[in-house]
Amino acid sequence: QVQLVESGGGLVQPGGSLRLSCAAAGFTLNGYAIGWFRQAPGKKREGVSCISSSDGSTYYADSVKGRFTISRDNAENTVYLQMNSLKPEDTAVYNCAAVEDPRSGVSWLYIMGIYEYDYWGQGTQVTVSS
Repeated sequence: QVQLVESGGGLVQPGGSLRLSCAAAGFTLNGYAIGWFRQAPGKKREGVSCISSSDGSTYYADSVKGRFTISRDNAENTVYLQMNSLKPEDTAVYNCAAVEDPRSGVSWLYIMGIYEYDYWGQGTQVTVSS
């Protein structure tokens, strides 16, 4: 069965860190660009970060730039989102999504909404609170 599974969420104090994982099952992430999205209660879903399949180009939303890092380990068939210096406003459900596309760069990728991807996971809750 083809699916993406997110993990690594939880409750963390402001200033803390979490590493989210996005593991693929039933297919290989080689050749897939990956995006991370988040949605807080009562707010629109926003694209947080993405990474291309070919040249490793990355994009970060201004709200997370300098604090979050996206990376991929094709051998582990997993993409990660390292989140540091977390703030209460980072509280949300985080989803990863995958789209099969060989294009380099991210200018075409970061404008895509989650439902334009081929696959997306069920999400993992991140709560930043003291």
